[in-house]
Amino acid sequence: MPTLAEVQAQLTGPGGAFEIVTETVNGVEMKVYKERMKSLRQVAELAAMRGDAQPFLVYGDKRWGFGQFVAEANSVSNKLKQWGVQRGDRVAVLSANNPQWCLTFWGTVNIGAILVGLNGWWTADEILYGLEDSGAKILVADKRRLERVEDELGSLKSLERVIVAETDFEELVADPTPELPTDEIDEDDPAVIFYTSGTTGRPKGAISTHRSMIANLQNTIFGAMAGAMAGDGAAIPTGGDTQTASLLTSPLFHVSGCHSGLVVGLLAGIKIVIPDGRFEPEKVLGLIQDEKVTVWATVPTMVWRVCEWPGRHDYDTSSISSVAYGGSPSAGELQRKVKETFPNVRTMTNAYGLTESSSVATAISGKDFEERPTSVGRPMPVVDIKIADAAGDEVPTGETGEVLIKGPIIMPGYWGKPEETAKSVRNGWLHTGDIGRVDEDGYLYITDRAKDMIIRGGENIYCVEIENRLVEHPAVADAAVIGVPHPELGEEVKAVVQVEPAQSITEDEVRQWVAETLAYFKVPTYVDLQDDKLPRNASGKLLKNVLRGEGEVSFAETM
Repeated sequence: MPTLAEVQAQLTGPGGAFEIVTETVNGVEMKVYKERMKSLRQVAELAAMRGDAQPFLVYGDKRWGFGQFVAEANSVSNKLKQWGVQRGDRVAVLSANNPQWCLTFWGTVNIGAILVGLNGWWTADEILYGLEDSGAKILVADKRRLERVEDELGSLKSLERVIVAETDFEELVADPTPELPTDEIDEDDPAVIFYTSGTTGRPKGAISTHRSMIANLQNTIFGAMAGAMAGDGAAIPTGGDTQTASLLTSPLFHVSGCHSGLVVGLLAGIKIVIPDGRFEPEKVLGLIQDEKVTVWATVPTMVWRVCEWPGRHDYDTSSISSVAYGGSPSAGELQRKVKETFPNVRTMTNAYGLTESSSVATAISGKDFEERPTSVGRPMPVVDIKIADAAGDEVPTGETGEVLIKGPIIMPGYWGKPEETAKSVRNGWLHTGDIGRVDEDGYLYITDRAKDMIIRGGENIYCVEIENRLVEHPAVADAAVIGVPHPELGEEVKAVVQVEPAQSITEDEVRQWVAETLAYFKVPTYVDLQDDKLPRNASGKLLKNVLRGEGEVSFAETM
């Protein structure tokens, strides 16, 4: 059996199925796949050829074949064009995972328009900001989330039409057709805007292009094929008649759910099973049993919840052969629980990536994962990783520094924020703000974060956003937000609040104040009220290492 390195050399070398060449993309020299699709519409075109013999989408008691799904997406495209949506216009979705989300995505990107995925957990203030910042022309929303903002949508100058997913969407899919749109799309046209919390207190819209999403797609297909050839299992089908069934529980407004779930599934012929309603372990276990789910890729928090559910052994989970998770650190105990809950698991995968990298930058699975459980793997074939010091210079192998990423998966920038873009992407390298090291075999290890960020259940939370809200309260003199370890969520939010002299505020009042404008997962679980001043250095920067009970100032504190 060839090694994984030997297989990669065979597949990516001259004449290989994933041959890699060097090209200049927007002034930056990088590795790219020689043979590649030039737009996401080609994915839909290939998928339509599968017809309806096998299901693509399963939601409740409804099923869509590949041909039917693409035909309905074409109907959405035509309706959007009738409403004046053109190349480059923005169509926003504010919804739980459902078929309407999926159809709106493909209907939008296939005409060269841009899908704006709004975080379904946002408050009204955050939603209105995302709609205004993106300049969305159309909004597709489910009733539950629309209720948060419907009385204030009239203030948005760019918004022309609102579609209620449960009642209005039938109009969009009323005229299914096999004829795909023919609107011009360039490889570097924006396809998606997903918001990531910003260090300045407001979310930033990271742009994924057709190029970056196709590169992520090919990286994923490569990984599956290489793993199969090396005898290490495959997470997606690489041939044969057996259809892979994938449980989609990651939010579609995350790159993991959309880019690595929805897009990969349509090309690879996967049956995607979407739970109806909120995440519940017993519901997930029931779907795994009934739909014979073989692959589950999600965040560790959801895996923990299912693997610790008391009734998990009452369900048949023998169909699961692959479990993948990313978004927060994994633990050896979680790996053991996965094997105990899913007895036929052959492959476990951990991945590392960002919204700004259009999903996966590195991945590790199979035997490698068992041998290096704390690593997030080696770079994907067209991805370069560099570890740099505070000055941006590369450090020697094994030393710690900031993780930099380059390749066609990297975003061109943040929507409408050139200054923020210039800080994050320099000479083609994405400065992730994560601290890590690369060993002599090329495996990446994430050890800390330079950005002041908490990862709670796969959601990135920038502390400054919460701190800015806290200090707006008249009883708060100063505030610091830090992460507190949690076995399932990864981290929870803690607020250290300095109370104004002669003022008073309770822990519940602090939480309520934050909850009025920020999503629930940003509300502090722990609140520490104190009269003393918070520790700061000579330049006024909060010394969060002191608040965490750490000793010396870390590399992250000095960045």
